[in-house]
Amino acid sequence: MGEPKLTSQLISAFFILSPEEAAISRLNLFSQIHDIIFHGKGGFDWETVYNMPIWLRNFTYKRIEDFYKKESEAIEDSNSKGSSNTKTVINPADFINAKKPAKY
Repeated sequence: MGEPKLTSQLISAFFILSPEEAAISRLNLFSQIHDIIFHGKGGFDWETVYNMPIWLRNFTYKRIEDFYKKESEAIEDSNSKGSSNTKTVINPADFINAKKPAKY
């Protein structure tokens, strides 16, 4: 029989994040929660989103992200096509210096 294998107590058998990885993971989690609450426009509160199953929180985040991405693309498309929705900037000095219409 061979000698028993010694295992070190310094090496964990569990998956452990380093302090840097843990900080990044927390930042990502809280950023995702913030984005869902902020861009959900009042549809979610912090506790609800925090306690969501991870798969559901990721799904919700992705749907909100896709919505705003499509909205942004639609705005860019309408602006690039030179739509008639462009606004004219009026200089207030033009009103001051304008001649008043004659009264009849």
